[in-house]
Order: sequence, then C-alpha cells, then structure tokens
Amino acid sequence: MSQDKAQKPQHTGLILISGVDAPGVTQALFGALEPFAITVLDIEQVVIRGRLILTALIALDPAHAPAIETDLLAATNKLGLDLAIDFTDEAKGDVASSNLHIVALSQNLKPAGVAAIATKIAEQGGNIDRIHRTASYPLTAIAMEVTLSAAENDLKIIQRELAEIARANDIDIAVEQSGLTRRAKRIVLLDMDSTLIQQEVIDVIATKFGVGEKVSEITEAAMRGELDFAGSLTARVGLLAGADVAILEEVAKEITLTPGARTLIRTLHRLGHKVGVVSGGFIDVIEPLLKELSIDYYRANKLEVTDNKLTGKITGAIIDRAAKAAALREFANSEGVSLAQTIAIGDGANDLGMLEIAGLGIAFNAKPAVRAAASSSINSPYLDSVLYLMGITREEIESADGSK
Repeated sequence: MSQDKAQKPQHTGLILISGVDAPGVTQALFGALEPFAITVLDIEQVVIRGRLILTALIALDPAHAPAIETDLLAATNKLGLDLAIDFTDEAKGDVASSNLHIVALSQNLKPAGVAAIATKIAEQGGNIDRIHRTASYPLTAIAMEVTLSAAENDLKIIQRELAEIARANDIDIAVEQSGLTRRAKRIVLLDMDSTLIQQEVIDVIATKFGVGEKVSEITEAAMRGELDFAGSLTARVGLLAGADVAILEEVAKEITLTPGARTLIRTLHRLGHKVGVVSGGFIDVIEPLLKELSIDYYRANKLEVTDNKLTGKITGAIIDRAAKAAALREFANSEGVSLAQTIAIGDGANDLGMLEIAGLGIAFNAKPAVRAAASSSINSPYLDSVLYLMGITREEIESADGSK
C-alpha cells in the first residue's frame, strides 16, 4: 500500500457519553451504532464513584453522521446520560502507540505532584495518552501511558528527571518502556539487609558479641558511601574474631522480614518472574530464610570459621558494589532475560551498581545519596509496593495471593 493511500482522510466521530452509571450503557451505545457501516477505532470507559465516562472513536460514512447523532441522542436521553459528538476528517493511519509506562505511588497524592510530573512530560515534548488508577489501598497508584519521542539511551535521563520531581512531591515513581517486555519474565534482585529484612545482620551479631557500637559506627558510614565497602566490611568482621559460631544461628532466628516481603515474592513467583537476593551480609545467617522463601538466586559473603569460632575474616571474594552488579548480569543471563527487563532494589551505596544497570533501579527507604542516584524510589514501609511500580494491579496481587 502506498503512503499516499495510507494517509487518505477518513471521516471519524469522537463520541463522549457521561453521567450516572447504570447497566446497559455500552449495549445502548453499540446498539444504536449497529445499523450503520462503521468501524470502531478506539474505545475507553471508566467509572469513578458511580459516574461514567465512555468514549469511542469510530470511522463512518459522512452521510450517516446526522442519523447516527439522532439515534445516539435518543439512546442516551432514555438513560439520562449526556452526549457529545465531534465529527471530522483526519488522516488515515495507525495512531502512535505509547512508548513509556509511568507509575506514581503515594499515601497522600496531591494535585501539585501530578501536575509537576505532567509538566515535565510536556516539557520533554511528550503526551499523556491514558491515566488510570491501579490501586487505592494502602497506597494510591496511578499509571500513565505516555508517547514521547526519545531515544532508548535517553530513558535513564528521563527516569532521573522524573524521579527528582517525584522526590520533591513525596511521590514514588517508576518509568519504563511500554510493550510486551513489561509482562515478560523478569528478574527482580533484592538487597538483603534493611531491604528484604529489617535488620543489618552484622550489627545484630556485633551487639550479641559486645562490639555493637563500634561496628554500627562503621556500618552507617559505609551505607552513606563515606567509606569503601570492602575495607569497612573487613574492619567490621575483624571485630567479630573469637565469637562462637552458635551466635549465627541465634541471629538467624531473630531477623524479621520487611512488611510486604512475602507478598512481593509470592506474587512475583506466581506471575512467572524470578527473584534473587545479593547481599553484603552473610550466607551463614540468611540462607535458611532464603530457602524458605524459595529465592531462585542468591549470593552473599561467607564468614570464616575455625574450631567453631569466627576468625574475623571473610572466605572468598567480598560481595561489594561491583559484585552485586555482576550478579545481576549473571542471573539475567542464566534466565535469558535482558537487563532492560530486570529490577534491582536496595537501600545503600553498595547497591548503586546494580541499581544503575537494571532496567528499573529502586531505592527502598534509602539514604539520601542513594535516592538521588537511583532512577526510582519507594519511601513507604511496604516492600510489595514494588508490585505497583511494575504496573501490577491490586486485583492481580490479591488473585496471586489466592484471597480472591
């Protein structure tokens, strides 16, 4: 087909019906249209607090326009609904599809926040094609489908610009490319300490061994990015020399999952995704929990033990920032998943490597420096908020949970 023929004008009608929702509205609309030679080009319907907005775009013979309008007026008047129709000629061809999917989360979503996001999209020459709510409890989640002419390499820039706006307005946000890849198999890789679990394991071990204050000071400085992680970990582990190995089992029994962690992992698994954990902590403590959660991939440091005592050393290579990024690449390759389809979640400077290379890097209740560097952030206490940023609805989560 030639380009000229593809662009031949066609007569279209944009139909807008609004009012109090009631059974039979959609049937009335298409029942009125049925006798005419038309083609349905697009349709959208939403009901909010009992109020309906139904739009449809049709292609039609211009000679039929007056009769279509008369019949639609009769049908909507009978139902007590408002009707507006706009007939016009426009170029025939495929409508440009959205190429960005944006999700915004907040416990208290304000108009200023939504306006700021929309302003940035407009400044970049983008257009919001659709907005719809995907969750209302415990957070409000809205999804936007956006058409924006930008190269694939510009995605990280757009993510960071919108993330800055979101942070300023107390909104959590995710920006990803639209398309089937969002629903394809994904690798979701989580940090362990203060992300999947609520504790910093080395701090708990140190407290039991009586060196908690010294280790905690080094931990905080490392998480803020003020110290080299490998050096700081070596120093902290050195303070544990002489501790009985039984202390590790005691700590394993005391660690607690972050709220929403089980829901996140269970939902991801039931939707066909893979879940990994990469930790600067210790496999000696966290492995039983990871096995209980059926984590697909995991990697962490291993403490050296001699005569049932900790030696104050690490066995093997230290899991640092570079090692975490390498683990994400390795796990993705094992599953045949591109980095664009990966999600990394963490809270500290040691996580920045994997947050930067993942398709979606999420700073979870993170330190300010990490939030500033990440393309997305979550500041609510619920780890399953990640599901909303992925575009998974509340209904899908409940279905995966088996509660509905």
